[in-house]
Amino acid sequence: MKKVCVFCGSSAGNGESYKSMAKEMGSVITNNNMGLVYGGASIGVMGTMADEVLEADGEVWGVMPKSLVDWEVAHPKLTKFEVVDSMHTRKQLMYDWSDAFVAMPGGFGTLDELCEILTWAQLKYHQKPCFLLNFNGFFDNLVKHFEHINKEGFLSDEHLGLITVVDTFEELEKSLKSCLV
Repeated sequence: MKKVCVFCGSSAGNGESYKSMAKEMGSVITNNNMGLVYGGASIGVMGTMADEVLEADGEVWGVMPKSLVDWEVAHPKLTKFEVVDSMHTRKQLMYDWSDAFVAMPGGFGTLDELCEILTWAQLKYHQKPCFLLNFNGFFDNLVKHFEHINKEGFLSDEHLGLITVVDTFEELEKSLKSCLV
């Protein structure tokens, strides 16, 4: 089974659209017989997505630093749940378990995870596909900033190409299918 690591918020965001987004991501994963790797929370976008996968009898692997277990309310029903000593160890284990990466709306943690996995790709530590789901234009300004960094000479065209920006779940599903066959 191929596993997709999803970086997303432990908060629910404003409005119901993010909950719907999380459920849709869960459906994309289970409809394509993939497993979910994520940060292990039972709350927010993270928890909603994990619940959707679990309700469809999918497999979910969560990784959470010990310091966040109580704060983020660790999910009690995961296929596999690993408590680690640090965020660095968390990201390494999520990387080790995953075949592809998708960033969805979230906060600083999501951006940290996205940028680190892209940096690892830039340094050729891996060649796993990385996607940015620009749900309802959430990442428009970030995408523009990446393009600005490229234009200003701090990011090559090759490295800008390490991330695939998709605007819809249909695009994401098609892309995941093509790269994880």
